Amino acid sequence: MNNYFCLAQDIGMGSNKIYGPSGGVIIQSTVSTNTGRKKSTSIGLRSRKPPTNVQIDGMSFYVGVDAHDWGRPVENLDYDRMTGVPETRAITYASVSQYIEKFGPITKPIYYVVGLPLEPLSGDQSTNNINAVRQWLRGKHAWEADGKSYAINIEDIKIASQPVGAFFDFLLDENCQFIPERRSIFSQEIGIISIGFNTIEILTVKDRTPVHTMSEGKKLGVRRLLELMSMNELFTLGELDTLLRNGALDTSATLPVWAREILGQIEKIWENRWRRFAQIIVVGGGAVLLKDVLMKRFSGKIYFPDDPIQSVSRGLYKLGVLHMSK
Repeated sequence: MNNYFCLAQDIGMGSNKIYGPSGGVIIQSTVSTNTGRKKSTSIGLRSRKPPTNVQIDGMSFYVGVDAHDWGRPVENLDYDRMTGVPETRAITYASVSQYIEKFGPITKPIYYVVGLPLEPLSGDQSTNNINAVRQWLRGKHAWEADGKSYAINIEDIKIASQPVGAFFDFLLDENCQFIPERRSIFSQEIGIISIGFNTIEILTVKDRTPVHTMSEGKKLGVRRLLELMSMNELFTLGELDTLLRNGALDTSATLPVWAREILGQIEKIWENRWRRFAQIIVVGGGAVLLKDVLMKRFSGKIYFPDDPIQSVSRGLYKLGVLHMSK
């Protein structure tokens, strides 16, 4: 498998994360269609560099921070967004472009590992969802970003749930080897909580096997916190997300309400059975916002990685390398 280049993607509704051998990149998953309107300049006003402009098959998109200021917002957050719709392709290509610019060209065929929420991986439609993701990703891709041409070839695709990425980020070191003092935990019972922009993912693993009755994904992520602020008629969710990231939103009234909803969902799935877990791993941008609350609730059990936002994609990459070596 040395002829392959391993690359992992955590398709997030708030941020898209790409991770490979040299490290990772994160891009805000905010998209707008380019309306073709020319930018204007005026004395006395600052000029801004536009977000990444991605062109695919004659379509033009802005991707990243402030994308909604530059074009017509595209903000459909249903699970179809995982299956290769134009805005997902634009986000993915913008992310891969940034990876290439930061770490160098990708010349080998890619062994691609993708992380998806639990809900589309469960139920009657799971096979169709997985096939749809594989169908749009597999093969050769060509696009332009900020006027520069890029091309990659994705030859093999593996799909895992996002919490599984966090699980293997915890278990494996930077060389994708099991951390000796954590290997024994692999066969014990572990809880994983991933709080992203759109969903909270709760996964329970016992003796290397998922416990389905104690695992569930629900649309209760950071998006819910922003919706509680009753400002959606004035701002898009992407704009609110940017304000939140910049520390420009006062969440003092709504954060405790959202925290209770998150704790209520965890209680619904785990009840008090989390007390028997060997470890509880918590990741995601929402986990950063709720770190103090979660530390208090699960005192003595909880583990926060050094980079809770990049943890899923980093763990998916480690898992991919582990599989490639077999």
